Amino acid sequence: MQEFSVEQSLKMLAEKISEIAQYDGDFTTAVPSLSVHRRNAPTTPVHCIYGIGLGVVIQGSKELVLGGKVTGYRAGQTLLTTLELPVVSHVATATASAPFLGMMVTIEPAALMQTAAMIPFRPAAKSPGFDPLAVNELDAGLADTLRRLLSLNDEPRLIQHLAPLIQQEIIIRLLTGPYGSALRHIASPGSPGQQISGAVAWLKQHFTQPVSIDELASRSSMSTSSFRHHFRSVTGMSPLQFIKKLRLQEARQQMLNSRLDAVSAAIKVGYESASQFSREYSREFGESPQRDIRRLREEISQ
Repeated sequence: MQEFSVEQSLKMLAEKISEIAQYDGDFTTAVPSLSVHRRNAPTTPVHCIYGIGLGVVIQGSKELVLGGKVTGYRAGQTLLTTLELPVVSHVATATASAPFLGMMVTIEPAALMQTAAMIPFRPAAKSPGFDPLAVNELDAGLADTLRRLLSLNDEPRLIQHLAPLIQQEIIIRLLTGPYGSALRHIASPGSPGQQISGAVAWLKQHFTQPVSIDELASRSSMSTSSFRHHFRSVTGMSPLQFIKKLRLQEARQQMLNSRLDAVSAAIKVGYESASQFSREYSREFGESPQRDIRRLREEISQ
């Protein structure tokens, strides 16, 4: 089998992504859990939910903000997200002649846990602190695996047979590389990271309902104080801050896509006070709900 250097793989990835993404946008591919992205200029910060997966910058650079901490990564680097988290993201470096090019591989938690259970793990003498957004350099082995996964778009008949194998190889390489410790935090049954991961997944489904932190801690088999500590350590924010961000982002989408007014959107996502919703919305997005949605609609129509 021919071996490629990181630089060779990046060049081939850039060519293939440019074929799929010929203009600005986010593009799904024929390969499940794989998307590619292109931007011809730096973008304004966008509030979004990042799922569990591996982001790869092929060209340009990108920045994310979580809990006030800025994480940047550039061409030849990867970003592993190990929880579904509300972040602020923007492309930092891109031009028309050298656009931002990236790809995202979504990782299924069940596949991660099954693969982790098969691979022996020897913890480092000094385990680094858990970071839900971790950046590392792309190595030649992982770069070539990503190249082969993206190349399956040229062989659609083989996707259902080969994509699961290559995706498992990606997980194996992540587990046995620099990301191994972070992934074990959420893949090891009974670990604090795995318990918080479960709490985050539950909150994503129930954040519009009244939430008791005591009940959430009990559901995670932790004391309330321990739950608060581990939740902040893993996500970079308190449980209440996390819930608030989920509610505000959902309300924003409801007003933008379903054309709900601010009061209706506030009630739909779990707010009891419209004035509190307006205050927290303005603090999060920098403008009142009415002005923010009007600006977003004007940007979309341009």
